[in-house]
Amino acid sequence: MPFTQSLPSALSPSRLEDFQRCPRRYQYASIERRRQPATYATVKGRVVHQVLESLFNVDADARTTEVAWSALPGALDAVLSEDVRADLALDDELARRLRDDAARVVANYFSMEDPSAVRVEGVELRLRVTVDGAPLLGILDRLDRDDHDELVIVDYKTGSLPSRSFDTATFANTELYAALCESTLGERPTRIRLLYVTHGEAIERAVSAVVIDARARAASAAWARITRYYEAGQFPATPSRNACRFCPYTAVCRESGVAVVAG
Repeated sequence: MPFTQSLPSALSPSRLEDFQRCPRRYQYASIERRRQPATYATVKGRVVHQVLESLFNVDADARTTEVAWSALPGALDAVLSEDVRADLALDDELARRLRDDAARVVANYFSMEDPSAVRVEGVELRLRVTVDGAPLLGILDRLDRDDHDELVIVDYKTGSLPSRSFDTATFANTELYAALCESTLGERPTRIRLLYVTHGEAIERAVSAVVIDARARAASAAWARITRYYEAGQFPATPSRNACRFCPYTAVCRESGVAVVAG
């Protein structure tokens, strides 16, 4: 049966990740646009991102802890919509915990780098380009210039530190950002920095032309499959422990007869 909803106009790294985990998850999130209930972890991450975005939208000499703390109430108000409050069953105690946890993460950030010394090229930088017929979209947390005047992609992470054995997957999204930078700005970033601000640790990787070309080709191939599945009227489900473990749509899949794999 044909979809009544339109195909998204572009493919982002996060939606590409949905599709690669399970095409049906992409269908639910991007075609049917089913709402994903908020979790404490995602809400805290959004609050921290908003605070850090505010910090880098002021002049370098004004990027102080005081400015960050002053941005926290506004970030909480912006993120805590009525739907989000309902998802979290937010009460006064949980609201205080969220504020305190977010404040600790922001404090950790200041232990990692001096924001007044950062040369920022872009904050929440929106990049869009078509690669081999695939419309790609990325929003970078930060794009910096280093001491050698070279571009560095910076991505904030509020989750757990990755196992070093999963470095390839860890950098996948940001390596696609590097391809977008090269296509839209005419300059390839030389490094990617992932700031795990909850833990106060950073991991870096040099940008490889071979790898980012492979990321762009994989995204193009995925878009071709997305288009085929969309025209066919259904995206296949590929249940697995990895795909189902944190998927917000397992109940929907069970109702439709998919054999969901328990985490």
